[in-house]
Amino acid sequence: MKINRYTTVVHAVEGLKQRGYITEFKLDKESNRMQSLKSKKFYRPADMEIVEYHRFEGISNPSDMSIVFAIETNDGNKGIVVSTYGMYAEMKMVEFMDKVKIKERSAGANS
Repeated sequence: MKINRYTTVVHAVEGLKQRGYITEFKLDKESNRMQSLKSKKFYRPADMEIVEYHRFEGISNPSDMSIVFAIETNDGNKGIVVSTYGMYAEMKMVEFMDKVKIKERSAGANS
């Protein structure tokens, strides 16, 4: 699996969408589950897997930090989660994403 290098959050989101990650996910804070904005279906951390992720720091403001996750669900949906991290991170999102399994790279994968 070749990992693409993106320079901005927008570039990463567009690149992932071109590669089939078209569903956008949002954390539902009441149920503490991730929701597909397309299908409205809810997912627990065990229902999802992080395929890859990309971190970004703001050029003019290093405290402006974001991370873009490429996600696959157990029912075949591929999508994107965008979150802040660092000082301004949403803790419920951090706690949820910490429970999502990261897909192992195959042998010989480029980093």
